[in-house]
Amino acid sequence: MVYEIIGWVGSGAILLAYALVSAGRISSNSKNYQLLNLFGAIGIIINSGIRGAYPSVGLNVVWLFIAIYGLVKVVK
Repeated sequence: MVYEIIGWVGSGAILLAYALVSAGRISSNSKNYQLLNLFGAIGIIINSGIRGAYPSVGLNVVWLFIAIYGLVKVVK
Protein backbone atom coordinates (compact mmCIF):
# COMPACT_ATOMS: atom_id res chain seq x y z
CA MET A 1 0.00 0.00 0.00
CA VAL A 2 2.84 2.42 0.81
CA TYR A 3 4.38 1.87 -2.63
CA GLU A 4 1.05 2.60 -4.28
CA ILE A 5 0.82 5.90 -2.44
CA ILE A 6 4.41 6.76 -3.38
CA GLY A 7 3.63 6.01 -7.03
CA TRP A 8 0.44 8.09 -7.02
CA VAL A 9 2.17 11.02 -5.33
CA GLY A 10 4.98 10.81 -7.90
CA SER A 11 2.50 10.76 -10.77
CA GLY A 12 0.64 13.67 -9.22
CA ALA A 13 3.85 15.70 -8.89
CA ILE A 14 4.70 15.25 -12.57
CA LEU A 15 1.15 16.07 -13.65
CA LEU A 16 1.10 19.12 -11.38
CA ALA A 17 4.39 20.34 -12.87
CA TYR A 18 3.01 19.96 -16.39
CA ALA A 19 -0.28 21.66 -15.50
CA LEU A 20 1.45 24.60 -13.82
CA VAL A 21 3.75 25.15 -16.80
CA SER A 22 0.87 24.80 -19.26
CA ALA A 23 -1.19 27.32 -17.28
CA GLY A 24 1.73 29.75 -17.17
CA ARG A 25 1.88 29.65 -13.37
CA ILE A 26 5.53 28.56 -13.28
CA SER A 27 8.35 28.50 -15.79
CA SER A 28 9.91 25.33 -17.12
CA ASN A 29 13.20 26.91 -16.04
CA SER A 30 12.09 27.27 -12.44
CA LYS A 31 13.44 25.39 -9.46
CA ASN A 32 9.92 24.32 -8.45
CA TYR A 33 9.23 22.74 -11.84
CA GLN A 34 12.46 20.76 -11.74
CA LEU A 35 11.87 19.64 -8.14
CA LEU A 36 8.33 18.45 -8.93
CA ASN A 37 9.70 16.41 -11.82
CA LEU A 38 12.58 15.07 -9.73
CA PHE A 39 10.40 13.88 -6.85
CA GLY A 40 7.75 12.65 -9.25
CA ALA A 41 10.26 10.50 -11.09
CA ILE A 42 11.60 9.09 -7.82
CA GLY A 43 8.10 8.12 -6.72
CA ILE A 44 7.32 6.37 -9.99
CA ILE A 45 10.71 4.62 -10.02
CA ILE A 46 10.05 3.20 -6.56
CA ASN A 47 6.54 2.04 -7.42
CA SER A 48 7.46 0.66 -10.83
CA GLY A 49 10.56 -1.10 -9.51
CA ILE A 50 8.55 -2.88 -6.82
CA ARG A 51 5.95 -3.87 -9.42
CA GLY A 52 8.55 -5.04 -11.95
CA ALA A 53 7.45 -2.50 -14.55
CA TYR A 54 10.95 -1.98 -15.90
CA PRO A 55 10.08 0.09 -19.00
CA SER A 56 8.49 2.63 -16.64
CA VAL A 57 11.55 2.49 -14.39
CA GLY A 58 13.80 3.16 -17.39
CA LEU A 59 11.70 6.07 -18.60
CA ASN A 60 11.65 7.65 -15.17
CA VAL A 61 15.37 7.19 -14.60
CA VAL A 62 15.89 9.28 -17.74
CA TRP A 63 13.23 11.74 -16.47
CA LEU A 64 15.12 11.91 -13.17
CA PHE A 65 18.44 12.75 -14.85
CA ILE A 66 16.77 15.40 -17.01
CA ALA A 67 15.30 16.95 -13.85
CA ILE A 68 18.69 16.86 -12.11
CA TYR A 69 20.32 18.50 -15.14
CA GLY A 70 17.61 21.16 -15.21
CA LEU A 71 17.90 21.77 -11.48
CA VAL A 72 21.68 22.17 -11.64
CA LYS A 73 21.25 24.57 -14.55
CA VAL A 74 18.66 26.63 -12.64
CA VAL A 75 20.75 26.78 -9.46
CA LYS A 76 23.88 27.99 -11.29
